[in-house]
Amino acid sequence: MITGRPMPALVLAPDEQTQLHSLAASRILPHALVARAKLVLWSAEGQRNTQIARRLHWRNSTVGKWRQRFLQHRLAGLYDELRPGRPRSIDDEQIAALLQRTLSRKPVNSTHWSIRQAAQASGISRSSVHRVFQAFGVQPHHSGSFKLSTDPFFVEKVRDIVGLYLKPPERALMLCDDEKSQIQALNRTQPVLRIGLGYVEGVTHDYVPHGTTSLFAALDIATGVVFSKCKPRHRHHEFLSFLRHLD
Repeated sequence: MITGRPMPALVLAPDEQTQLHSLAASRILPHALVARAKLVLWSAEGQRNTQIARRLHWRNSTVGKWRQRFLQHRLAGLYDELRPGRPRSIDDEQIAALLQRTLSRKPVNSTHWSIRQAAQASGISRSSVHRVFQAFGVQPHHSGSFKLSTDPFFVEKVRDIVGLYLKPPERALMLCDDEKSQIQALNRTQPVLRIGLGYVEGVTHDYVPHGTTSLFAALDIATGVVFSKCKPRHRHHEFLSFLRHLD
């Protein structure tokens, strides 16, 4: 039996890997584009065209076509080519300027770009801006949250808390406390991650309060009575003091 030699693994630059992983994990981009991004990532891992075709339910020739397109044009080769029809009214430079402005700057007197603001700043119609944003997966009006824990015992603590909810001890009293962050002046602990092609703006879950009073309040769910105290600071000393007051 004669077997073909394995195709050499693709070599990806760090920024290409980041964008490909974002495209492959996207739930809003076209399915074909997501599949092509996965194809390139699997090729970079050294998988054969036959393996990738089996995973994507494609023909071997289709896998080879898009692999070759990536080798020739890199990330730009994963997008569909323009089809015959009316000549384009917007050239590549205008699209590049629109994306560069949206991804690198904020609009005047606003926190996020809208389609109307982007159209006014670029001189492109709102419908064309909407199509460009959809094609490149740009979502200025959305944001996602992320959390990076530095606690070395993070996994153990999660298991303890989840286990407490799944199987609490008999005759145990459970106290639940939370923070109402909207009444405080907040600042995120990490810089905001800008939007990009295929992923939304990212912000951390945690924050640092600035310059506000701290309201400690407790609700007795049995009677509906609320106990409250205001403290000038927000530390464990004040929290323990409030717990002693409740006791």
